[in-house]
Amino acid sequence: MSDHAQSKKLRVGVLRGGPSGEYEISLKTGKNIIDALQGRSDYEIQDIFVDRNGVWHVGGVSRPAERVLPYVDVIVNALHGAYGEDGRVQQLLESHNVPYTGSRPLGSALGMNKPLAKKFFKMRGLLTPEHTVIKKDNYSPEILRKIMTDYPHLRLVKPASSGSSLGVSVVNNHAEFEEAMERAFEHSDSVMVEEYLRGREATCGVVEGSSGQEVYALHPIEIRVLSCDPLPDAENSVENNRNRIWSYESKYRDDLHELICPGNFTVDETRLIQQSAVNAHKALGLRHYSRSDFILNRLGVYILEVNTLPGLTPMSLFPRALSVAGFSLGEFLDHIITLAVEKN
Repeated sequence: MSDHAQSKKLRVGVLRGGPSGEYEISLKTGKNIIDALQGRSDYEIQDIFVDRNGVWHVGGVSRPAERVLPYVDVIVNALHGAYGEDGRVQQLLESHNVPYTGSRPLGSALGMNKPLAKKFFKMRGLLTPEHTVIKKDNYSPEILRKIMTDYPHLRLVKPASSGSSLGVSVVNNHAEFEEAMERAFEHSDSVMVEEYLRGREATCGVVEGSSGQEVYALHPIEIRVLSCDPLPDAENSVENNRNRIWSYESKYRDDLHELICPGNFTVDETRLIQQSAVNAHKALGLRHYSRSDFILNRLGVYILEVNTLPGLTPMSLFPRALSVAGFSLGEFLDHIITLAVEKN
């Protein structure tokens, strides 16, 4: 009988790092997961580090994935962004018949492809801002001038496939537009230029199979910008504009925003945000959990995008909502690990 059979511990591999712009956040998410699971007598935790080149490491030694996966019973996927959140690592895990947390390959790929996800949102009856897509090989200053002339309301520039709001900017003129496009192309070969909607910003997480519901919506979090003053360390106008939105920078700077959970929404607004988050989760065929971002204004609740693997760092939004709902991070992780193992 093997040592594993004798111990009857579930061998849980925590996959973190990865070759994306969200490498540092993934490391923090993974560490927080490991800390939350440490001390469990029924788990044997294995820290699996993926470096920026995509090489897997266990115990400080590089090992190919096929030599790591036979020695785990389930993977908690803490990889954010490209490779870990776009369906590729999910395909790898499925090819080795290893259960894992989070969405399957197709749902993951849809969640990372913002323009395609919008089509599925619309099919589900969800409101979403108007947009157009510019591919890197078709990009030219003339295209930008045409957009600014014909579609002046399209002022939000973002990579078509990226997470953590990397490379997202609000633009006001042609020079800012060019600069924002260059930044966005650093993260994706396609850029989405989207309608810039003013309103109250909200985010709402969902968890499958919790509280007796097929998909349970957590309390929406309200995100308030505290100041639109220029950033003290900003080098240009585009960077200064990013503190007006829930950007990568603002997510990790407490001086730029206020997070209110539960948000100060009416009962009807709360219900609509929660239902929209559940609908978005189902529209993309996601699994286990997700978090959707919204703008509320007088015209309704607009979905911006879905995060198929929300950050689970101490500063992240999803754990805050879990706490308000009465769930610890450890309880949540235990729940999704159980879902992964039992329903693989």
